[in-house]
Amino acid sequence: MEFFLAILSAVPTTLLVTFVSFALGAVIALPLVAGRRTRFAIVRLLSKGVIDILRGVPPVLFVFILFFGVGSDLIRWEPIPAAIVGLGLISAGHLAEIYRGGLMAVHAGQFEASAALGLTRTATFSRVVGPQAFRVVIPGMATWLISLLKESSIVSTIGVAEIMFVTNQSARSTGEGLLPFIIAAAVYIALGTPFAAFSRWLEKKLSFGRRA
Repeated sequence: MEFFLAILSAVPTTLLVTFVSFALGAVIALPLVAGRRTRFAIVRLLSKGVIDILRGVPPVLFVFILFFGVGSDLIRWEPIPAAIVGLGLISAGHLAEIYRGGLMAVHAGQFEASAALGLTRTATFSRVVGPQAFRVVIPGMATWLISLLKESSIVSTIGVAEIMFVTNQSARSTGEGLLPFIIAAAVYIALGTPFAAFSRWLEKKLSFGRRA
């Protein structure tokens, strides 16, 4: 019971790292996807290169580079900010591609019609293309959020007291080899299931609105 309560006490830290890094990635992904769609070839190549690096480097290695590499020479990181920035940058790479897929799903005629109506580029994306693309990207964003919830366990390696960090400590201090990890797995499932259910509900709601 003692380690069960200890694991539950780490849930807020796990959620903090997950949601803040997701939000950070969602914002950084916007200029990345804009760069992927610009008419300037150099900017497109640079944006694609950044996205490929962010998606291609294993998350644990990326966090290590930030915390032990950059953190030891340039910036003095605390574990939680380093974890959030590391996972946030990785999220940006994945979410940029999800955004791009949503924009590609919008028919080209929507852009042409907006231009014919004299809408600015900002108005086109905020009023016409954006709402349509948003319906498409919801499942991908929800899937990545659930994946990020699980990926957040890697930040235990740099000392963030999240679920896996506390689980490991509890297993070592009590001598219980398996039970703490089973409880941790149940907690992850309990946290991820509402996200998935909400995503399915929102997707159905928006799809209904589109059919109407």
